[in-house]
Amino acid sequence: MNITGHILVIDDEAPLRKTMARILQQAGFQVTTAEDAEQGLAFLKTSKFDLILTDLRMPGIQGLDALKLITANYPSLPVVLFTAQPDVNSAVEALRHGAIDYLLKPLKPEALIERVRAILLNQQKEKRKNEIMQQIEALQQELKNIENGNITERPLPESQSADRYLKCGELALDLHTRRVSINEESINLPPTSFDYLLVLARHAPNVVDYQTLVAEAQGYHADLREAQELTKWHIHQLRQALEKDTRNPARLINVRGTGYRLVAE
Repeated sequence: MNITGHILVIDDEAPLRKTMARILQQAGFQVTTAEDAEQGLAFLKTSKFDLILTDLRMPGIQGLDALKLITANYPSLPVVLFTAQPDVNSAVEALRHGAIDYLLKPLKPEALIERVRAILLNQQKEKRKNEIMQQIEALQQELKNIENGNITERPLPESQSADRYLKCGELALDLHTRRVSINEESINLPPTSFDYLLVLARHAPNVVDYQTLVAEAQGYHADLREAQELTKWHIHQLRQALEKDTRNPARLINVRGTGYRLVAE
């Protein structure tokens, strides 16, 4: 499979920025560079990218804050952070907020190209897999129509596939594309926030405690205090996307000291 892609490199150090661009261009990738997060975020509004490589520490908007904005607005866009000052807490925080990887400077050209190719290959595989699954579903539905004598009948819409969708009131979670819709209006969510919503939907209308939410959504055990902080952030993200009035939430309800529950309208 030919690995291509448009990469956005964000770094305030001009020599490193230019070097990374040259290395990636020589490897066959299209590259756009930005000198800070503000410029990078502006580019995202006008151009389509397949991968973002950004420094963690920069003047103005820091890399971690830029990451949060990117994952909130472009949840399927992979982001890799890099830094010359390794910090375990920063690395963990970056991964929790949607970064796909965390690299240390100096970046070795061979390692950089190898990692970029691996990420973009995985993106292409997932995209193609989703396309094939949609084609299979359409063919299966067409076959059923033929067997039932409804040869001219159009296939049922994807929203009627019980295996693919989890419905909770007005909400419909697409488990293949990992998107959520309200009354068929699609809403983008950060990948991890989608996982939190999925856990709440599967347990609805029951309360899900903080530690269970983290364990089922992110796959690891956290102590109570850490779990409360993690869930608080993702519930905030979900409320911004799903609630009409975030100050008076009607769907995502906090049960103080215990956890959250999803209310189906």
